[in-house]
Formats: sequence, C-alpha cells, structure tokens
Amino acid sequence: MEEILTLNTLQAAVTETGHSIDVVWVLLGTALVMFMQPGFAMAEAGFTRSKNTANILMKNLVDFAVGSIAFFFIGYALMFGTDIGGLIGKLPFMEDVRPDIDLSFLMFQTVFAATAATIVSGAVAERTEFKAYVLFSIFTTAIVYPISGHWIWGGGWLSELGFHDFAGSTVVHSVGAWMGLVGAAMIGPRIGKYNGKVNAIPGHNLTFAALGVFILWFGWFGFNAGSQLAANGTANTIAISHIFLTTNLSAAAGTLTALIISWMRYKRPSLSLSLNGSLAGLVAITAGCDIVSPEAAIIIGILAGTALVFGVEFFDRVLRIDDPVGAISVHGINGALGTILVGFFAKEGGVFYGGGFTLLGVQVLGVVAVAAWALGTAFIIFKVLQKTVGLRVSARVEEEGLDIYEHGEKAYQ
Repeated sequence: MEEILTLNTLQAAVTETGHSIDVVWVLLGTALVMFMQPGFAMAEAGFTRSKNTANILMKNLVDFAVGSIAFFFIGYALMFGTDIGGLIGKLPFMEDVRPDIDLSFLMFQTVFAATAATIVSGAVAERTEFKAYVLFSIFTTAIVYPISGHWIWGGGWLSELGFHDFAGSTVVHSVGAWMGLVGAAMIGPRIGKYNGKVNAIPGHNLTFAALGVFILWFGWFGFNAGSQLAANGTANTIAISHIFLTTNLSAAAGTLTALIISWMRYKRPSLSLSLNGSLAGLVAITAGCDIVSPEAAIIIGILAGTALVFGVEFFDRVLRIDDPVGAISVHGINGALGTILVGFFAKEGGVFYGGGFTLLGVQVLGVVAVAAWALGTAFIIFKVLQKTVGLRVSARVEEEGLDIYEHGEKAYQ
C-alpha cells in the first residue's frame, strides 16, 4: 500500500513538474515576443525621419498598452471562445459558465495581437493622426485580428479544413500588413514622395533600424518556438530545436538574398533592403517552421528575400503606395508567400513530398480569405475614422514634424 502511495505521489510530482516546465516555456516565449515591440519601434524610427521619432515611439508604446486591454476584454473571447458556426468565438457574457483560462496562454496570445497592430504603424508612418491610429489599434486587437484568428487557431472553419499556419505568417503578419496597405493607400503618400517621379525619403538612423531588426530576429525565436506551447519531454524539445533551426536559416537566407539582389540591381549592397530581407525570411518561415526541413527553410528564405526586393519596388514605383518601412512587402507579401509554400514543402502533405495539391489548395484559400477579411474591415474602419476624427495631419504638421505638434516634445534636443 505504501509503495502504491509512493508511486502515485511520484507520478503526481512528475506531472506537476512537466506542467510547470510548459508554463515557464510559454511565459519565456511571451517575454521574447513582447521584446519584439521595441524592435518594431527601433526599426520604424530608424527607417523614418528624426522629426517624427517621438510619435513613432509613442505609437509602438500605446498600441501595446491599448491592445493588451482590448484583447483581454474582447479579443481573446472572440478568438478562443466557444465556436459559433466556425466563424467566431463566444464573448464571456454569452457563455453559461465562463471557461477556465490558461493565463500563460492568454499572455502569449496578447503579445501576438499587439504585433498584428504594430505592423500597421510602419505602413502609415509620418503623416497619420495619433488619435486615429490609437482607435484603429483598438479595433484591430479587439475585433479584426481575433475573428480571422479564430478561423485558424480557435477551431474555426479554416482549421477544420486543415489550414496550417503554425505561428502566424497569415494570422498575424498578413493581417497587419493588409490593413496597413489600406491605410497607406487611403491616407496617401508623404509630401514630396511622388511629384512626377519617385523620390526616396531616407531614414534618419540606420543604426536604430539595424538594432530593431536584430531585436526582432532574437524575439522571433520566442514567436515561433514559443508556439510549440510546451517544452516538457523529448518530443517537445526536438520540435523546439527544429523550429529554432528553420527560423534562423530562413532569416539568414532572406538576408543574403536581399543583399545580393540589391547589389546586382543598384550596384551597391543595400543595408536597408538587407535588413528587411532578414524580416522577410522570418515572416515567411513562420507558417511552416515546424513541418518543413532545414533545407526547405533556406529555399523559403531565398524566395522571401527575392519577393521582398521586388515587392518594395512594385508598391513604390508601380502602385505608388508610400510604405516608409516596407511593412506591406515584408509582412503581407511574405506572410502570404510563406503560408502558400507550406503547401509545397510540408514533409507530410506537401506537393514536393507526394502529398498532392489538397494542402496547397487549402493554404491558398486561407490566404485569400484572410486577406479579403483584413482588407475589407480595414477599409470600413479607416473610412469611418476619416469621416469622424480624421486620418491625416495637416501639411504644416507633416512638414515640421509630428513630434512637436502631436506630442509637444522632440525625441532629440
């Protein structure tokens, strides 16, 4: 009898320890993803002009703050509440009994929601009303991101079809980028960007931009590997190690590809494009980092770096949509590309592994559906904001800088 009690006690202790390891791993991943917020802030500030730095830092601070609260009260339930028709989760007041919430998972998902919102900041930088941006961030984290996220991660219709987006190439990055695309198009280009020709508006501090990208690369290990949501046991540790490797290889390949292409096209190896190439590789691998081989991760990174350079050219020179940091190409084009490439490179179900075209078809369907949702809802929100609080600052404010007029202080004295 004593032996049975001892065995049961030992098993309970092992189970409790394993649970503790899993929770600590999720919270560590949460901290790494939260650290991406200053990465986005530094990258955006560096790629833009000094007169708007305080505004950019303020946006990245406040969208995390309001996003945390909006997601806590509304967004989390819409994303992970009891499913309603495969489209949306129940809000807490609709539940007969409020379901138990894993607080570590809630925190992990909160930092993801904030990431989706902050992507928009870069696309509309240097000419947007601060109050309009704050309101947009609230709608993004409370409603838009959670609903499409429910389709994929909350048990909705795309998850039922077998759509695979492990850590959010589409769920997080494409949603933010497509909303940023609508915002950049509706607000219009910065003064002097297009006056008969395309004029470059250089950022004021590539050191900040590089630091931001290094921080983002570092934080991405939490973004992707943290999405394993467990670290206890051999299977989880093998999976985490694999995700670390594929994430790093794709980022490295994206960096080198953007460097080489920019060197060939512009006769100089561009630091700004190389930095965005790193981010492009990271975004693209995020969907399939768990189920593609290391070799495939390198190929995905190469394709992402290529898409980045030509995507920036396309939006800037053909569509003439002013995206100061390249957010649409980095997060939108490569979020979609990386998600679709899962259909080719997944070791189980991928076209190149004899899986046929079923998974590929589902991946394409998911990318299109989420893009339509993000583009449509963003248009409505931006249009309402345009008619009410206004979207764009005056010409004088834009020319002299948002820091003084919007915040009454400068980043540099």
